[in-house]
Amino acid sequence: MKNLLTYIFENQTLTGLTLSKCEDQTVLRTTGRLVKLKGGVFLALESFLTDGKAVHKNIPIRDASETLLKLIPAEYKQANIRTTGGDCEIKVSKKGKITVIDRIRKENAATASLDHNREKQYILPAERCVDFLVELGVQDRNGRIFDKKRSKFRQINRFLEMVADIEHNIADSEELYILDLCCGKSYLSFAVYYYFTQIRGRRVVMDCVDLKQDVIAYCTEVAEKLGYSGLHFVAGDIRHFPIRRTPDLTVSLHACDIATDIVLAKGIDSGSKVILSTPCCHHEMMHQLKPTGNPSDLLLEHSILKQKFADAATDALRCKILQINGYDVAALELIDPEETPKNVLIRAVKVKKTNPQKIRQYKQEYEQLCQILNIHPYLQDGYAK
Repeated sequence: MKNLLTYIFENQTLTGLTLSKCEDQTVLRTTGRLVKLKGGVFLALESFLTDGKAVHKNIPIRDASETLLKLIPAEYKQANIRTTGGDCEIKVSKKGKITVIDRIRKENAATASLDHNREKQYILPAERCVDFLVELGVQDRNGRIFDKKRSKFRQINRFLEMVADIEHNIADSEELYILDLCCGKSYLSFAVYYYFTQIRGRRVVMDCVDLKQDVIAYCTEVAEKLGYSGLHFVAGDIRHFPIRRTPDLTVSLHACDIATDIVLAKGIDSGSKVILSTPCCHHEMMHQLKPTGNPSDLLLEHSILKQKFADAATDALRCKILQINGYDVAALELIDPEETPKNVLIRAVKVKKTNPQKIRQYKQEYEQLCQILNIHPYLQDGYAK
């Protein structure tokens, strides 16, 4: 590993790296790239934290190799390194054994670009032709992203970053089982399947369910054309869909109103290891919110403020329901709110052992907010008791 890292930094071939599975649970991941600053060439590290903050640190390139050797395996148990000559993966087992999967072709490897202000690097690079993006009309066969689909391209990549953040939570499964509920046109279904099978080299069975038969027929045709044999599309009600086994991951993008609640209920009932859901169209609480004589009534005076409050309160209660049912939960920003106001992603990771005292506290908090607002959410009866 030392010789490999020394080669990469001496020849400045690094285009990007991701450190994951950190011992410090407040750190989601750390990314790195080479930059040219006033004082020379540096390895720019950016650590993303669970509270939404990011910590930056620039390491002189002469110290970069030694710095990574200290971080791996002491702090991080996995590293994915990208260079101009190919990729490399470093894994540390629970017993401390280090495995290096080196796919780097050292001959004729070019020096990486050191432009400090270069365009953001995506998991799915804009210049690379990706089969499912072509079939779904996001890019042409030369790899160019269509202007009208640039926001969708950014959304797909941002969601894959979220998936990468939780990958260590499902790393033990030999074959991943993934659900996409209310999948719609299934941009994310194809993206998640592609990420795990083509980029990460995992075996995947993925069921995608939606009520619209024409959309399901179209997605099935695309999957067959691409040879995505593990990707299955089913037309039907997600409430009655028979799940094969405990899902490693359940995803849902913009399921409308209580459809998001049904998705969360399905994830909870199935014991899904991870749930990633982006809610949409919070109508249920809007219809229930009425003046109660409390100071909170001022939030209901103006329609736009009432809507924003209902959105936030609904998702806060959903997060609390997930906590009550044994999940570690975070509400995150999916993409820039200028692109869509529906930009909240609820991330829930199943915990191995729950704290009964904490569960009682979560239930009390949930009940108190429902009483204050005089509301009865969809999930209350079956999942807050």
